[in-house]
Amino acid sequence: MADALHPTIAMLQSSSLTTVVQQEIERAILAGDFAPGSKLSEAALAEKLGVSRGPVREAFRMLDEAGLVRTEKNRGVFVRAIPLGEALEIFDLRAAMDDWVGKRLAASITPDQLKEIRALVSAMEKAVKAQDARQYHRLNLAFHDRMVEMAGNSKLTETYRRLIKELSLFRRQNLADMGLMRTFLSEHKSIVKAIASGDAQAAGQAMLEHVLRSKQRTIDNDVHQSDLGASVTTSTDR
Repeated sequence: MADALHPTIAMLQSSSLTTVVQQEIERAILAGDFAPGSKLSEAALAEKLGVSRGPVREAFRMLDEAGLVRTEKNRGVFVRAIPLGEALEIFDLRAAMDDWVGKRLAASITPDQLKEIRALVSAMEKAVKAQDARQYHRLNLAFHDRMVEMAGNSKLTETYRRLIKELSLFRRQNLADMGLMRTFLSEHKSIVKAIASGDAQAAGQAMLEHVLRSKQRTIDNDVHQSDLGASVTTSTDR
């Protein structure tokens, strides 16, 4: 009979499994496999992932701390639904952070780093031409995340990534809108051009305005959706 695992090894194995489970559930949430507000089944996820319920339960706790799910006593665990007001607050925080990132990169970016973000913009341009919204969205996230990472502040990077994950739950914007994708691409090119020029003020302003435009589009889209809802209600009442 095999010897029992040392408690420390058993704990590490359990911790590693929980992390894998947490990452897989997070991936599914951010990919839209679970809609905001939907209930997550501990038993169903354990069966689907081929693990016991313990790692899933611990993964839920980690996701709750990360702001992606909410736990309601005697009711269960639900994917968080981010309201408009909270989403707009996230945009404001992100704008302030990106302003600093732009200024920082204009003063410190290396030729290799500049080449890297230019390559990401080029790949996004190809995705737009191919009308591949999913690929564009993935590259867009990588573009912004990499610039924040290049700024060299680990605490800011950690905070930024949490905010982006929460904002991803707010699915009001149509990522398949080719007109918007072209607009975003143009703004990305302006950001890279400003950073490459070494003008810290221009680079910070380009990144700040990019986020604030996204915020305004979100507000406009919410108003549009509200108007459509009101129109449908009025038509139904007639």
